[in-house]
Amino acid sequence: MGIEIERKFLVRGDVWRAQVARSIAMDQGYLGGDRCSVRVRLEDGAARMNIKSREAGARRTEFEYPLPADDALVMLEQLAGPRVTKTRHHVVVDGACFEIDEFAGANAGLIVAEIELDAVDSPFPRPAWLGRELTDEARFYNLRLATTPFATWPDRGAILEEIAC
Repeated sequence: MGIEIERKFLVRGDVWRAQVARSIAMDQGYLGGDRCSVRVRLEDGAARMNIKSREAGARRTEFEYPLPADDALVMLEQLAGPRVTKTRHHVVVDGACFEIDEFAGANAGLIVAEIELDAVDSPFPRPAWLGRELTDEARFYNLRLATTPFATWPDRGAILEEIAC
């Protein structure tokens, strides 16, 4: 069984952009499920299916499998509900890889960093651009952003101010 241990943060300012090692455009949609999220993702011509438990927090059950890209396209177009589009930027700080998701569409303006860890309490670098921790805030999870986009949040302006600092 796969376990993902991931911490999530708001990203402040643009200083991190100078450290980007690579960027990947992503389009992902979600297939039903009350106890888990089932995601189909296209990234740079490759496709993957990801199944992740839905509880909030840093540690969740996760499985991921490759898919034929043609199958993923059909799933996204015919089976998936609302979709999330974003660009994922990889930024390495002191040997630790942060994945910074810059959202587009109805989630435009939102920028979130994630770091995968070996344990929930593993130490990791804290660059100045790493903002408030969001790990336990389910509304920042991609599945929730697909169904309740950032553009609809009443506190969107305050979050954008936090990001701009």
